[in-house]
Amino acid sequence: MFFVFFYYFCRVKKNIMAIIIGIDVGISTTKIVGIGDGRQVISPIRIKATDPVTSLYGAFGKYLYDNHIALGAVEHVMITGVGSAYINAPIYGLPTDKADEFMADGLGARFETGLDRMIVVSMGTGTSLVQCQGDDIRHIGGLGIGGGTLMGLSRIMLQTDDIHQITSLAAEGNHASIDVLIGDISPNPLPGLPMDATAALFGNAKSDASREDIALGIITTVLQTIGSSTILASQGSGIKEYVLIGNLTLLPQCKEVFTGLDRLYGVHFVIPTHSEFCTAIGAALCYRKQ
Repeated sequence: MFFVFFYYFCRVKKNIMAIIIGIDVGISTTKIVGIGDGRQVISPIRIKATDPVTSLYGAFGKYLYDNHIALGAVEHVMITGVGSAYINAPIYGLPTDKADEFMADGLGARFETGLDRMIVVSMGTGTSLVQCQGDDIRHIGGLGIGGGTLMGLSRIMLQTDDIHQITSLAAEGNHASIDVLIGDISPNPLPGLPMDATAALFGNAKSDASREDIALGIITTVLQTIGSSTILASQGSGIKEYVLIGNLTLLPQCKEVFTGLDRLYGVHFVIPTHSEFCTAIGAALCYRKQ
């Protein structure tokens, strides 16, 4: 009986000292994940709050409570994201460090996809592009279009920023009623451009356009602009694998838009299983890398 207890204690002790917590502190949402000793992802969660400090501590407490993890079970905490600038003390007295956000993007995307050569497209309030070639992970640029654009345009044009309502409206919208397609301006396909390819976003919109068409137009404008910009940013690199991460990957329309870009340009957009948590996962992996 003693040996059974001793064996169990050692196993628990090993697990206790093996959990690394990664936290991505965003402008409005904090995401948290644990990485176990076997590099398994443990129950990621996200919390929305009015300020980053409240969001971080709320997410951390909820995460430990929901997963029955004691403070002593955490070996290290790694934080990243724009909101991490407001955190300058150890989280609950635990060893705490900050991870470079772009490095976290790259490590998280690589962990989730197994790809070594890619551009990581982090779609948050805006969008950042991180090029990864093996261990060479670097920020190559970005654009001021993302979830913030979607919310802002929806508030002005639809009088709502409820993402569930916006996506529900968009599901009933008609792409051809809001955008100009190649088929609208040419009787024949153009070189490399099929008849259903977009010629002008919102170019076909009428003053009495339905809320459904407007919602779809806003989402399509944001996603297509991000996708096309990513493809242009990769010119000359030979990279044709793009990994999408961030909250916008959860949009129901995301898969359709990026699959269309795949076919049009002969590239491959990938949405990982834990796409919205990739940066938090990468933050934890920064500690493992160190």
